[in-house]
Amino acid sequence: MTVHHLNEILLVGASVLLVAVVAVRLASRSGLPTLLIYLGIGVVIGQDGLFGFTFDNVQLTQVLGYAALVVILAEGGLGTKWQAIKPVLPAAAVLSTFGLLLSVLITASAAHYLVDLDWRQALIIGAVVSSTDAAAVFSVLRNVPLPKRVTGVLEAESGFNDAPVVILVVAFSAAGPVEHWYQLLGEIALELVIGAAIGLAVGWLGAYAIKHLALPASGLYPIAVMAIAVGAYAAGAIAHGSGFLAVYVASLILGNAKLPHGPATRGFAEGLGWIAQIGLFVLLGLLVTPHELGDDIVPALVIGLILTAVARPASVVASLVPFRIPWREQALMSWAGLRGAVPIVLATIPMVAGVADSKRIFNIVFVLVIFYTLVQGPTLPWLARRLRLAGDSGGADLGIESAPLERLRGHLLSVAIPDGSRMHGVEVNELRLPAGAAVTLVVREGTSFVPLPSTVLRRGDELLVVTTDPVRDAAEDRLRAVGRGGKLAGWLGHR
Repeated sequence: MTVHHLNEILLVGASVLLVAVVAVRLASRSGLPTLLIYLGIGVVIGQDGLFGFTFDNVQLTQVLGYAALVVILAEGGLGTKWQAIKPVLPAAAVLSTFGLLLSVLITASAAHYLVDLDWRQALIIGAVVSSTDAAAVFSVLRNVPLPKRVTGVLEAESGFNDAPVVILVVAFSAAGPVEHWYQLLGEIALELVIGAAIGLAVGWLGAYAIKHLALPASGLYPIAVMAIAVGAYAAGAIAHGSGFLAVYVASLILGNAKLPHGPATRGFAEGLGWIAQIGLFVLLGLLVTPHELGDDIVPALVIGLILTAVARPASVVASLVPFRIPWREQALMSWAGLRGAVPIVLATIPMVAGVADSKRIFNIVFVLVIFYTLVQGPTLPWLARRLRLAGDSGGADLGIESAPLERLRGHLLSVAIPDGSRMHGVEVNELRLPAGAAVTLVVREGTSFVPLPSTVLRRGDELLVVTTDPVRDAAEDRLRAVGRGGKLAGWLGHR
């Protein structure tokens, strides 16, 4: 490669990124997951598209796909609130394991008996498409106001189920047959335990180190957090555990540890997540050959119909009935099992392993993901309204960024009051901050002033709150409680 080639690559890459960024606005208006537009960009660039670029390196796609999924899971974990998923963690765990296995069996049976695939190919397809996609779920659900329990279950499930499904696809794609099903389940359980343990250890140690280590520049904190998250994946994989579960668990701990410069870290991770999504989906669009999809459209639609109408609802009901989740929420979760890049990336595993008709498996998965994402994504808000589950009764959460004042043994909290916050109309003295914390400055419409105890806070204000080190967490908890519950937070159960 020469400098001239580098210039051309940078020009094409920058152009694709800009087109993809602009396409996000179109996707947000239509309710479509952005993956469809990114895949479309790859198809347009590819050999059947306008530019005729030929790309058929399956192994490179798989490697880069794994790397992108690590970043996407890290971003999802950093952005997931522990308070939202803690009450539903058992339900999400059952849905992402037992529910996943049930969905695999039903979908594989349909692929075998209705589409006439042999059992090995049917099981591979069943495992590949039964996993919900973290990127698709995170991007769609965060733009659709749903009850916290529904969002919590779906986000936790999408973060957890990548791990067992990767193990299943690799096992089904191996050269030798799976001799004993209980042995396979034991291997899955062992890898999940190892991955979860490593994720917990790396996440806790990383959070402790960042809290107690003063870095010379604020921009180093996001880099350190992402390095810890990626390190958790690598450690889990090298230890023969689930690296995907390790990175999600570690990121979940880091994202809820109230680290310095938390919002900046989440913004940095979100940017990396977008780059990973764009690059991954464009690459997958390049890999597909559209003129070869014709014979696989009907099988894909049949398998997808069984998956969407039978397998997914059955897995949700069987997994969640013991937790007494209302049927309306179960119905919405059944429809919100969105697929995305994960199934398409996993469909490259049998291609690398040399499974017979693996290209057909890839094509079926590609068509299934595209068609049913087009159906499910835009209709999810409509279904939520029909089931009377749309909307959120809570106030908008505050944006709080913490900067450590090491030499003063304190913290400076920057608090942004969003439009939906119930802190609007609250007087400063009604915040009832713990002793050792005080609002020192208010920035309103570009003008800053020192507030009085009687100063009424408004939406759009930015507060600077100084706290001593011992009461930093209590002060942030109190600010968030007032943001959600107003001046009576604590009296009315808002915490």
